[in-house]
Amino acid sequence: MNITREKRALALPGILGLILVLGLLAWGGLQLRDFVLEVTRSRVNEQAMLPTLLYGVGSIVLGFILMGGFLVVQPNEARVLTFLGKYTGSITRDGWYWVNPFAKKQKLSLKVNNFNSERLKVNDATGNPIEIAAVIVWRVTDSARATFDVEDYQEFVAIQSETAIRALASRYPYDTHDGTESLRGNPDEVGDELRKELHKRLEIAGIDVLEARISHLAYAPEIAQAMLRRQQAQAVIAARQKIVEGAVGMVKQALEQLKSEGVVDLDEERKAAMVNNLLVALVSESEASPIINTGSLY
Repeated sequence: MNITREKRALALPGILGLILVLGLLAWGGLQLRDFVLEVTRSRVNEQAMLPTLLYGVGSIVLGFILMGGFLVVQPNEARVLTFLGKYTGSITRDGWYWVNPFAKKQKLSLKVNNFNSERLKVNDATGNPIEIAAVIVWRVTDSARATFDVEDYQEFVAIQSETAIRALASRYPYDTHDGTESLRGNPDEVGDELRKELHKRLEIAGIDVLEARISHLAYAPEIAQAMLRRQQAQAVIAARQKIVEGAVGMVKQALEQLKSEGVVDLDEERKAAMVNNLLVALVSESEASPIINTGSLY
């Protein structure tokens, strides 16, 4: 496929075009006036003044035709010009211009646009069905590509965005507890990767992706309750592991401190009993009730 490159169109400032048009109209008017005056005074016959008439009428007609070449380009707007089926250039700077009046002048917006994708149902990297949607911020940077290299650049953005979102969702799990990247745990990294993926896909249409962010992320309704219970169970297990790790560290510190300061000399059996009691007190969900032992361990 031939890639169209944007180029600058040949255009005159509007004031110069206006001077040209007014000059033609004025000159044509003078020619017609001379023709009328000469004929009415009967100084010459009408046939001798026919060239004057033709010049006058031709100049006026040409002036009105050239008036069709005026156009105004607003800020963040482009005009794509084609003449006889050939691309002749684009005007991307705002202002008043005069161009070939026979050229087709197509208006194109260069403003920043938002694309809000629909909620797509896809499978994540672990095979779980999820719902995902994203917001894409984009703008046209090459008016020629957006006009000639794709059929409808707005529809092209929509289709490619949904395709990229599906591809991205299938490469990441919804959530993890082992520190690996996930859709839920790393939204900034996932959004940046989505932006880069879309930039490569939309470059052919002359479109630049400024930002991409996930706007909706959830498990599919048919597994939402089951996955919620699974998440809760995983959270409880992770919390228990932290509690046990902390309790073991506290018991170890207590035994080492008792030994280093010479508070009491415990044999292995008493150490085991103390460790058991401390772990029960620290790990238990309910508040521990102390029991004073007045007898002997033996």
